[in-house]
Amino acid sequence: MDSITQFVLGAGVGEAVLGKKIGNKALLWGGLAGTIPDLDVIFFPFLDALGRLTVHRGISHSLIFAIVGGLFMGWLFQKWYNKSADNTTTFKDWALLFGLGFLTHSLLDAFTVYGTQLFLPFSDYRVGFNSIFIVDPIYTVPFLLSIIVCSFLKRNNPKRRWVSVAGLAFSSLYLCLTLFNKSIANDAFENALTEQKIPYSRYMSAPSPMQNVLWYAVAEVEDGYYIGYHSFFDDADKKIEFEFFPRNEELLADFEGTYALNRLKWFANDYYIVEKKGNQIVFSDFTFGKMGFEGQNMGYVFSFPLSKDENGKVHFYETREVPEDVGEVFGMLWKRVKGK
Repeated sequence: MDSITQFVLGAGVGEAVLGKKIGNKALLWGGLAGTIPDLDVIFFPFLDALGRLTVHRGISHSLIFAIVGGLFMGWLFQKWYNKSADNTTTFKDWALLFGLGFLTHSLLDAFTVYGTQLFLPFSDYRVGFNSIFIVDPIYTVPFLLSIIVCSFLKRNNPKRRWVSVAGLAFSSLYLCLTLFNKSIANDAFENALTEQKIPYSRYMSAPSPMQNVLWYAVAEVEDGYYIGYHSFFDDADKKIEFEFFPRNEELLADFEGTYALNRLKWFANDYYIVEKKGNQIVFSDFTFGKMGFEGQNMGYVFSFPLSKDENGKVHFYETREVPEDVGEVFGMLWKRVKGK
């Protein structure tokens, strides 16, 4: 999820753990805990494109990090706060604040398409429920408002407790709702794929940007993928239109078996499109679908031009196609959300 959302979630956890003892400092330190796992990006300037794919949402988002990091930060902050004569916090308080801050950050990320490597260093499997977009105002805004209200209430005010609980409860219930929405969308996609006799071997679904009403599905067939969209506001008789995209696997012949290509496939969970653009072979992650809707293709969120040097080593870099008129894209999104 985006950094603001993760800070807000961490602040909510901090308030729940230490709000009564240290007041607004709990919001601040909780927000810090909710942000720390994403500091893996500080290594990006020292890494190539392959390293960045592996590091982000890696060990800093693992269960091991939440446990070990929580214990370390608990020890560190208890040593620091012990210098204060009126300190009432304990090692357990700080370990819980940071441990839960790290853990909830990783678990929330696991609800997005990108997924989270929760089980590092034992497995690089990415846990991804694909039920919420990385930016969702319905999740974030009410939660943020509850944190703001808490910050204006005294730590012993019983209303503060109720407001913080309400923020955590609403956000948690909304996450549950996204899973329920996903099950409804999946039923619609599965029925449409069956009715249209599309011989898919597997499929994935996820919400389109900024909301949880318009969903897309990517269904894999032997030589490519079908992508279709379904909004909960679509008319009952509106059929899901699937558009076919060839995988073009043959274009990867010169790169097959290389570590770089295997990691790209891992990153894309084996949902990818390959295209030849000029003299370049471009590998595009298809888990995020495409920019644009039925009949429109404005590129892909993650694309990687591939090349080989004279020693046979594969190189790639990340490119993103940005639409010329972002406002037009959001206009199309809103129109499609409404079922038009």
